[in-house]
Amino acid sequence: MRPWLTDPVARLAGALSEIAGTSVALERPGDAEHGDYATNVALRIATTHGRPPREIAGEIAAEALARDIVSSAETAGPGFVNLRVSDRWLVDAVAEIVAAGGTFGSSSVHGAERIQVEMVSANPTGPVTVASARNAAYGDSVARLLSFAGHEVEREYYYNDAGVQMERFHASVDAVRRGEEPPEDGYRGDYVSELAELAGDPVPAMLERIEATLERFRIHFDTWERQSAVEAEIPESVALLETFEEDGALWARTSAHGDDKDRVLVRSGGEPTYFAADAAYIRRKYARGFDRLIYVLGADHHGYVLRLQALAEMLGHPRASLEVLVYQLVSLSEKGEARKMSKRRGDVVFLDDLLDTIGVDAARWFLVSRGHDQAIELDVDLAKQRTQKNPVYYVQYAHARIAGILRNAGDRDVAAPSHKVDPAPALTHEERELVKRLLEFPVLAAESAERRAPHAIPNYAIRVADDFHRFYHHQRVLGTESEAFRLALCAAAQGIVASCLDLIGVVAPERM
Repeated sequence: MRPWLTDPVARLAGALSEIAGTSVALERPGDAEHGDYATNVALRIATTHGRPPREIAGEIAAEALARDIVSSAETAGPGFVNLRVSDRWLVDAVAEIVAAGGTFGSSSVHGAERIQVEMVSANPTGPVTVASARNAAYGDSVARLLSFAGHEVEREYYYNDAGVQMERFHASVDAVRRGEEPPEDGYRGDYVSELAELAGDPVPAMLERIEATLERFRIHFDTWERQSAVEAEIPESVALLETFEEDGALWARTSAHGDDKDRVLVRSGGEPTYFAADAAYIRRKYARGFDRLIYVLGADHHGYVLRLQALAEMLGHPRASLEVLVYQLVSLSEKGEARKMSKRRGDVVFLDDLLDTIGVDAARWFLVSRGHDQAIELDVDLAKQRTQKNPVYYVQYAHARIAGILRNAGDRDVAAPSHKVDPAPALTHEERELVKRLLEFPVLAAESAERRAPHAIPNYAIRVADDFHRFYHHQRVLGTESEAFRLALCAAAQGIVASCLDLIGVVAPERM
């Protein structure tokens, strides 16, 4: 059962499904003159039934009217059914949204999974960069959506505490401590000098700084996993794989499990590869009881999808239970010019610097505002504006404006039962459109979780804000015959906007 089957639109679709004898999907027509909702179910089943689709559509429309499911229904085009719902139906829907509060659109469906989302996982050789910030914002938003959809979610950071990059990092800090320049292939920047002033291993201090930055970015990791701990389990993990020897090396036969080629596990010199550590890490994750593993990786890891899924299958788990979400690069532009970034040269843009400039809310918003398969160019000048040209400000302003209306309403009960908030007179066009927009949220949230596509949330939030501002511009709320309903509608809109913002880690302000 899908998560949204308890919302009003889903119940309407369910009632129509009983009439049609098959599942009915409802869509909002582009033109409100064509009704509130429409379905093409008659076109879908016409061939199976051996009858003209318009004839089937007419029967569905007539039966829907006979059962008093909708206020009007008509056949359109080659076999669409256009439906209009009553004001009473919309008023009841608003009351339901208000009563549900922040849980409207969420779920606790049967079949929920225990999921681990591993994200960021950058080497602790420097502070969190803007590139890693997209990983963080995207991964955390996916985790929030999955939790909202009823799953149990854990966030993990996997970091290297050994290897070539860590050796270069240590060498760079040690060189500065001796008053020398870091090695040519080492790391530079103020942070290296700051770490050099501390005694002992610089890695714990670097990790502490990374964690503080991510907490500031509203991302909390439940677990921090070390590469050295994983590598200790390589021998027993490799022993569970289908392997063969060739040229003195030990190979995993991953090509038999969907990979494009076999992979080396242990080199001829006896040194395990990073792929062997992947095997141990995946085994370790599943052993902790997770049903699904999600990796969030940068564009340069595109080739990891098949090989990691092959490992999951070789270890006895369904390939589909391991997902690799690959996101594209992020770049910054300021005053019309692109910013160049390189961690080793020391001229990289760190996340803390970006947050100091545009704030956490704008950073979170802009880093998930496009699909993860698209590159992002973050316009710093736009992101730091406090005007309605800035989309995050525009949506937050809608929430704050509603909060102001509700404050001015005083002790009026905006959560009154629907029979107490009858509109007088009939609902206006702006009211109807806003209610229908709010009712899109359950399906949108569920589909965003299923598709791992949080960018749909801010895009939808903008449309909600558009519809609310339009409603507010045309309709006075307080001191009108429809005050009770309009206050409830404001509260419903505020709740949906707050849920949208929370799903992408953005604050919903009461005042601006």
